[in-house]
Amino acid sequence: MAVETASHAAEATAHGFDLLPIVVLLAAAVVAVPLFKRLGLGSVLGYLAAGLAIGPFGIGLFSDPQAILHVAELGVVMFLFVIGLEMQPSRLWAMRGEIFGLGLAQVGIAMGLLTCVGLVLGYPVAVSFVAGTGFVLTSTAIAMQMLDERNALGQPRGRRVVAILLLEDLAIVPLLALVAFLAPGGEAVSTADRFVAIAIGIGAILGLIVAGRYLLDPMFRLLGRTKAREVMTAAALLVVLGSALLMQLAGLSMAMGAFLAGVLLSESSFRHQLEADVEPFRGVLLGLFFLGVGMALDLDIVAANAGLIAISVVAYIILKMIAIYGVARLFKHERGEAIERAVLMAQGGEFAFVLYAAAVGVGIIDAEANAILTAIIIVSMVLTPIMVILHDRFLPKVAPSIEGLEIPHDLRASVLLIGFGRFGQIVSQPLIAQNCSLSLIDTDTIAIREAEAFGFKIYYGDGTRLDILHAAGAHAAKLIVVAVDDRETSNRIVELIRAEFPNTRLFVRAFDREHAAELNRAGVTYQIRETFESALLLAEEALRAMEVDEETIADLMEDTRRRDAERLIIETAEDIYASRHLIRGNMPGANS
Repeated sequence: MAVETASHAAEATAHGFDLLPIVVLLAAAVVAVPLFKRLGLGSVLGYLAAGLAIGPFGIGLFSDPQAILHVAELGVVMFLFVIGLEMQPSRLWAMRGEIFGLGLAQVGIAMGLLTCVGLVLGYPVAVSFVAGTGFVLTSTAIAMQMLDERNALGQPRGRRVVAILLLEDLAIVPLLALVAFLAPGGEAVSTADRFVAIAIGIGAILGLIVAGRYLLDPMFRLLGRTKAREVMTAAALLVVLGSALLMQLAGLSMAMGAFLAGVLLSESSFRHQLEADVEPFRGVLLGLFFLGVGMALDLDIVAANAGLIAISVVAYIILKMIAIYGVARLFKHERGEAIERAVLMAQGGEFAFVLYAAAVGVGIIDAEANAILTAIIIVSMVLTPIMVILHDRFLPKVAPSIEGLEIPHDLRASVLLIGFGRFGQIVSQPLIAQNCSLSLIDTDTIAIREAEAFGFKIYYGDGTRLDILHAAGAHAAKLIVVAVDDRETSNRIVELIRAEFPNTRLFVRAFDREHAAELNRAGVTYQIRETFESALLLAEEALRAMEVDEETIADLMEDTRRRDAERLIIETAEDIYASRHLIRGNMPGANS
């Protein structure tokens, strides 16, 4: 009986689903990524190291990393879909100059420089061009992940990197056509065939745009009525993978298809639900992609061609960084941003694998050259997180460029407003409406430049410096308003003004109750917490929504203001806990 049971168990094991590879992949990620993040090395490097450790050239638990990479590419696809959801068509249209200006310039100059590497090493023009061009195509997965970890995707510098990556995605189409042309006998491909291929690509893009504009939102609205969350998740995956498949069949990038689908759904009422549905798949598969890249690093090929690979990696990275930095400065981007972009985009990318495979298929390079070039790309991808860490640790923080900005000099106005962010802008409006003269100073160079388009003259000046305060007219102002959004900076400005201009009335934006009490102790004329009035207005409207009568609402608001004022007096003299008896709590007996 025992033998029979064992036999059935063995048979079930033989015919059942093998969970071991999945468990190993998950375990490798769970162990390596937190460890590397704790060491300050980032999650990408953790995934790459874990992949190398469990792959063919580590402990050998996996023998075919390419199979994993093919599946894991869906992580890149879904990542681009999520990015697309954040890119409304209006924003994308606004980026057209950066996509086709900045992106085209960087790709073109980098292609020219990187082709020279192969020529210097003695390779034919076609081989040199294919090898260098593959390195020009940056890893979308690594660059996007790095931007995401640095919270830069929503910032102007991040959007410019996204624009360049989009142009590189578009560039894969003409590059594949060029590879076919450069192939031995490639000239024999007819012009008609090339136009057909281009027409198919354009048709696929237009078809996806039409479907996205007229079909996707009605489809999700119809599915939403079923109240079946799993169906909506399935529909989200269908849209992402279907769009990617359409682009792939048309000879374009799967990632481009997913990005377009995301853009088309970016203004849909279902956008946030779609993002929530896709996000878990995106995170897991993107991690799997990095694991696969780590596994695919063929250490035998690296060892056999160590000199060539080392020279090529160093030459490609340096020349590509020169091209990226040069183009950034040509487009008048700040030096710090140019260096950061050069470091983030210095590696080759996953689309190089597609280009090299096509070159092998048409006879430009052989299988061994493909393996060497692939190793060069993977080594560069592994080095990127390390380069980013070195950049962050050892390069000094570059001061923002103040080129074209005016420094305050002998200003005279009745009001000096320090800090022109969202709070200061609102403060300025009634003062300007009353014809009060205002001097405005700030240290945010981007905000200063953007404010000019709205009719504001803002001087670049640090309110914590006495010479700047004098130059901005603090000694002659009837009133100084401190509206900066940093608590410590605000305190330093207040301390300096109270010491140097004790008779000037000082109105200050407070961060919270503790900060308000600090400002009262410092002797400011008036302070207000940045959220106080807006919170009271919201509470007032909430009471109306609860059908409370107006007289009661007025009494409640007056009582709330009185209690708050009493609390601040007590907290200024003692501490924040001394006024607890004036707070209304929701625990039983708290208000007795």
